[in-house]
Amino acid sequence: MLGLLDQGLLETPHTLAEARVIFELAQRPSVPRSELQRRLAIDASFLTRVLTRLERKGLVASSPSPFDGRARDLTLTATGREAFEQLDQRSARQIAELVTPLTVEQRASLVESMAVVAQLLPGSPAAGDVAIRGLAAGDLGWVIQRNGAIYADEFGWDREYEALVARIVADFQTEYRPDRERVWIAEIDGARAGCVFCRQKDERTAQLRLLLVEPWARGRGLGARLVDECVGFAAAQAYSKLMLWTNDVLAAARRIYEAAGFVLVAEEPHHSFGKDLVGQIWELDLDRAR
Repeated sequence: MLGLLDQGLLETPHTLAEARVIFELAQRPSVPRSELQRRLAIDASFLTRVLTRLERKGLVASSPSPFDGRARDLTLTATGREAFEQLDQRSARQIAELVTPLTVEQRASLVESMAVVAQLLPGSPAAGDVAIRGLAAGDLGWVIQRNGAIYADEFGWDREYEALVARIVADFQTEYRPDRERVWIAEIDGARAGCVFCRQKDERTAQLRLLLVEPWARGRGLGARLVDECVGFAAAQAYSKLMLWTNDVLAAARRIYEAAGFVLVAEEPHHSFGKDLVGQIWELDLDRAR
């Protein structure tokens, strides 16, 4: 579809390997040859052949490194810069033609899927732009689906749990009190990565519900950030207490609650979701925290 196996990339005389080298060299005024080989992760002799062709075309120039006479620095010539601009513009146009027929929803789905792929692949950078936002269209269904799938995969819980989440979400929407309740969605590079709900239990008590962080997004403090959002909101709405119900097998979540100041006040064995569990109630005294 992208024509990567064509003799010339993007209807230019440059092969894919040549275009990749041109792109790397265009990012900086000069690049040490050894660094270029490391960044491209290709065989040294193959890189030599590619660079030889580009030098013959007048696109690349090499010179001794000012720091090591045995090393060579590579730069794009003026002609090489023109070649890069042509490749860059044609690549952008090609991608635009691919995504233009998509609806706004389809484009959002594409971007989200690509962000998840980038985070899942080994060797991908762990960093990403993190955002915490409110509800958008499709989020409630996502909360139900991801809770059901993740807890089935990680703890073997059956559909009873997904049904419980569906009821919690439905009740939230039906009984929503905008000035007393809130939902937060965490995103990494535009991909939904976590959520938490704050619900009114009574006039003085708020309840934290459905804290979830995607497996691929863990280890970055998202769970703590979501809990902090819930705690801050509950305190700002003058609740006296924030409580939550969880199960003892959710060790990572419990550590987040403890770090936020929650205290275990009750626990009781029960059989739910196809498993024997120990339910726990944790509370945070917001009046004392103030």
